[in-house]
Amino acid sequence: MGALKVRTSVEVKNKLSNTLRNWLPILHSSLSDLGEAMAPFVEGNPLIEVKSGYEESFETKIPRKIQYGYVQNSHSEAIEALTVQHKSLYDVLDEQCEAPLFPTPLSQAVSRHICENLDEGGYYEGDDEAFCLSMGITFEQFEQIRKRFRYIEQVGIGARNLRESFLFQLDHTSISDSVYSLAIEMIENLENLNRYHKAEYFHEAMRVIGSFKNPPAIDFLENSLQIIPDLMIFNDPDEGIEVRLNDNYYPAITIDTSYGIEHSFIIQKFKEAKSLVDALEMRKATLYKVGLMIVEYQYNFFTGGAIKPLTLKMLADEFGHNPSTISRAIANKYIACDRGIYAMKEFFTTAIDEDVSNAAIKEYVSECVKNESHKKPLSDMKLLEMVQTKFNITMVRRTIAKYRSQANIAGSSERKKLYLLGR
Repeated sequence: MGALKVRTSVEVKNKLSNTLRNWLPILHSSLSDLGEAMAPFVEGNPLIEVKSGYEESFETKIPRKIQYGYVQNSHSEAIEALTVQHKSLYDVLDEQCEAPLFPTPLSQAVSRHICENLDEGGYYEGDDEAFCLSMGITFEQFEQIRKRFRYIEQVGIGARNLRESFLFQLDHTSISDSVYSLAIEMIENLENLNRYHKAEYFHEAMRVIGSFKNPPAIDFLENSLQIIPDLMIFNDPDEGIEVRLNDNYYPAITIDTSYGIEHSFIIQKFKEAKSLVDALEMRKATLYKVGLMIVEYQYNFFTGGAIKPLTLKMLADEFGHNPSTISRAIANKYIACDRGIYAMKEFFTTAIDEDVSNAAIKEYVSECVKNESHKKPLSDMKLLEMVQTKFNITMVRRTIAKYRSQANIAGSSERKKLYLLGR
């Protein structure tokens, strides 16, 4: 009896070990690359048949209400872009970095600097300070030229953040003044759109905002059609928030059990096939649990609020894994909800230390500026002192300037001029 118990224990341990060995590469891969990640486990196994999860169109599998969130036209526009244009985003923009928008050598230099410092989504993330210093111009001069990007054909590109991109795009809409005014206010408060749901022109403004590209360079994203969400989050006013796996895009594994041969090779391949199926199910279970935890921690976001500070360590502690394992697990994974499609990593903030996230610091900086004296706005050095005192951490002024810029907050001298103008 003891020998049987030991043998059973070893068999269970070996099965778990094989499943875990298969599970990690399958968990780490994106949904679009899942078939490729499974290939090494499928090759050489005559018992396994895999049917791709990509034989139907995107629209038949993702509910229309959450296809790209409010950007429901992005998919069709991306198809059109891929079939009728083959120019890169840089090529398209380079053709416009001249008169009439940029008629002088300085403006052309600024425009090309911006084009060369766009991230993959089309947002500008260059080093203003170094560039302005090298060109001998002020930040105000630089910004005056950069904001001409609101008039380029690929409208929205060159903005510093989502809000500014939407404001650029809003200028190209034909809507009434009332809807326009509400849309501006809503764009300035994207993290809390629900507060406007009773406004007279809410639905009209939401339709306008829903037509904007997010990110602005979505038509040029490499393999943009392959960004398929692993999870879908539904927010029903009556039934609450529901998390669903995007099962339809998972490859279907069929194990051929018709082999009537008691041979060690067949027995081994059958075990390997079962381990692969188990690993795939473990992937689903793990990501589903991650989705539930994200909804629990970020409930405020899915009901119209802002993303709260959430570190990978918090999630790792729940799973009993180290943060690096969780980081790889959420890499290249996406969540679709009624606010758009988001990379899972966007729901986590980079920790300054174990207890302080950069999101908390950004929020604090914004709050300080909001309540500052209009006669003597807070300098970056003063903000740095306040942050270091409040959070008991050590930072540099440049980081504060970066956070301020990301929040679309002007420098202290520019803010003072705006206050004097009564804006």
